Amino acid sequence: MSTSPRDTVGMLLSRSGRVWRTRLDERLEPLGLTQARWLVLMHLSRMGGEAPQKELAQSIGVESPTMVRVVDGLERLGLVERVGQKDDRRAKTVRLTHKAQGVNEEIQRIGAGLRAEALAGLSDEELAEFLRILEIILNNLCAAAVR
Repeated sequence: MSTSPRDTVGMLLSRSGRVWRTRLDERLEPLGLTQARWLVLMHLSRMGGEAPQKELAQSIGVESPTMVRVVDGLERLGLVERVGQKDDRRAKTVRLTHKAQGVNEEIQRIGAGLRAEALAGLSDEELAEFLRILEIILNNLCAAAVR
C-alpha cells in the first residue's frame, strides 16, 4: 500500500473531521447536545436568531423530517421555539429562546478550547497556508460534483 501524500490526504482529512466532531460531541454531551442539535443552534445564531424551518434545514444540509426531529428535541430542552408564519400556516419559523443564548456562549467557549488544542504548535502562517490549500481542495471537489 502506498503512503504518498496524494494517496493518504483524503483519508486523513476525513478522519480529522470525524475525530474533531467526536471530541466536540464528547465535550458538549453534558449540555444535552448532539452534533445535530449544536449545529442547529449555531446556524440559527448565525442567521440572526431565527429562520424558517425549511431554510434552516437547507442551510445545514438535512432533509425536513430530520430537522423536525432535531427541533423537537431542542424545544424539549427549551432552547428553541416554533412560531407560525403569517403567510403560510403550515410553515414554521424556528427561533432561539433566551435560554439558548447562554448555551450558545458555552458552545463557543468549549469549541474555542478544542480549537486551541487541535491547532497547538501551528503558527498563524502555517494555518493560513493550510486553509489556502484546504480551500483549493474544497473548490476542486465542488467542481467535480458538477461533472
